[in-house]
Amino acid sequence: MRSSHPRSAAVSALVATALATGLLAGSADAAEGSAAGQVRVHDIQGTTRISPLVGKQVTDVEGIVTGVRTYGSRGFWIQDPDADDNAATSEGVFVFTSSVPTVAVGDAVKVSGTVGEYVPGGLNSGNQSVTQISKPVVTVVSSGNALPEATAINEYTVPAEYAPAGDPAAAGSINGLALDPSRYALDLYESLEGMNVKIGTSRVVGATDPYAELWVTVKGWENAAKRGGTIYGSYESQNTGRLQIQQLAPLAQQPFPVANVGDKLTGDTEGPLDFNQFGGYTLVARTLGTVKAGTLAPEKTKAQAAQELAVATYNVENLDPTDPQAKFDALAKAVVENLSSPDILALEEIQDDNGAKNDGTVSAEQTLTKFTAAIAAAGGPAYQWRTVNPEDKKDGGEPGGNIRQVFLFNPERVSFTERAPGDAVTATGVAKDNGKAALTHSPGRIDPANPAWADSRKPLAGEFVFRGKTVFVIANHFGSKGGDEGLTSHHQPPVRSSEAKRLLQAQAVNGFVKEILAAEKNANVLVLGDINDFEFSATTNALADGGALYPAIKSLPKAERYSYVFQGNAQVLDQILTSPAIKHFTYDSVHINAEFADQNSDHDPQVLRFKP
Repeated sequence: MRSSHPRSAAVSALVATALATGLLAGSADAAEGSAAGQVRVHDIQGTTRISPLVGKQVTDVEGIVTGVRTYGSRGFWIQDPDADDNAATSEGVFVFTSSVPTVAVGDAVKVSGTVGEYVPGGLNSGNQSVTQISKPVVTVVSSGNALPEATAINEYTVPAEYAPAGDPAAAGSINGLALDPSRYALDLYESLEGMNVKIGTSRVVGATDPYAELWVTVKGWENAAKRGGTIYGSYESQNTGRLQIQQLAPLAQQPFPVANVGDKLTGDTEGPLDFNQFGGYTLVARTLGTVKAGTLAPEKTKAQAAQELAVATYNVENLDPTDPQAKFDALAKAVVENLSSPDILALEEIQDDNGAKNDGTVSAEQTLTKFTAAIAAAGGPAYQWRTVNPEDKKDGGEPGGNIRQVFLFNPERVSFTERAPGDAVTATGVAKDNGKAALTHSPGRIDPANPAWADSRKPLAGEFVFRGKTVFVIANHFGSKGGDEGLTSHHQPPVRSSEAKRLLQAQAVNGFVKEILAAEKNANVLVLGDINDFEFSATTNALADGGALYPAIKSLPKAERYSYVFQGNAQVLDQILTSPAIKHFTYDSVHINAEFADQNSDHDPQVLRFKP
């Protein structure tokens, strides 16, 4: 199971330094209040996100053990059954032991040690910190005690607002702000950090992942998706009811349940509330509810009519010949059965012929031969392909993999117009041919020398003909969201540093589309691929600038707009955008992966059908 990186005294020292320099700020109220008597857990937690006692030694802090973690970040949680009357101060705290703890749930203990603030993922991650006691000396006073009653987290207790605005004087951080758990969801969760909490029957909104975790919502009505998820429809729709679920029991002792979006986690799920770098606030279940399976099934899109051109995009997640044949067969089956064998299929994340082996190989001939053969074996067409091999190690992605976009097309339905095929460093341009727009290189890459594409995939442009009509298709895989802060960041709003690059990429593609439209006003242009950004983002707005393109996913009802599920939020990353000449079309985000524990890729493909 994935867990937070091991905590250390060095990390606590870093946080103490950050406190001294003003990067983190806490309240001294609890420290002042505890000076006259015994330090209790709520004194350690204080009324902000940072302990007022950070860096200090505490002695004989009393509590009942509510959870023991023997793997990953080893330690245990204690909770003071003698709570104060301040809702902002948590009564629970994590005790970091580094080695396997020797206490048991129900032990009454006294803990002496150093108060620290551990930031999962490191100080530069933007993550909030976890208040903890490290280097502990533990005395077990008694065993078999009743646990403090679990605090209920449900639709009535979680506020509608997600987070307060960050303090401008602290670079947008909320660390120094007094918690207001009745107004903000993040403040509520922080006020319960380390405490014994529980949820009742809740809908699964993020399928079980390879790290034995899933996501639920305690607000079943909140931005509900048609198929059971929770829609992330704007930067202000963070979905306050989402909560990550893990379990305390080691997997060898108790397998984690397999759940898909729309399933129910029934009964009570109870345990300490933790915070980790892979999702923020997490209920680490001591008692885990039972998964009741729903009826969700992979979708199948309608087949195109004889006069309709079907164009699709699919991120096949680092496909290379070293992958098991079963992955090729499953992806191929999806192309044939779920996507109804589109006429043109733009693929993202096709790797070179030996995958992640970093030896200078850039050809993807074997990858594509194996994939197209699998499609034919599944009953699909004998697709041909066109691509431009990247320069070695210049397009980002998995080191050595050399991912690129590729066009597959059905030659029985579509022809590809070859125009002096370009190479990795040669830019395709726009010319006129008999009064119509034409590419100077087909296939070709758009502006590959532009700094916007440094260490990123360059757009692949191709010219196709369907029933005598030319269609320009531009396949993209924009820069990833790596480096962005999570929604639970201590900066509010979170810093989304990766957007700057995608904005430049979108402007470059938009400019190229405008060149095509300047040469031929009614040209049929499709821009598609893994845009790695939302339909409401600045990236998408830049792609559409000046009316050059329309994000076709906006033609769907809001409850159906998603291609990816991240931390329980169903969201748009994959898109197809249309030029003004493409006035009538049908669009489908074909949900076959993102909602399921068993995935062939982590993305859902997109299909657009129209009559040129």
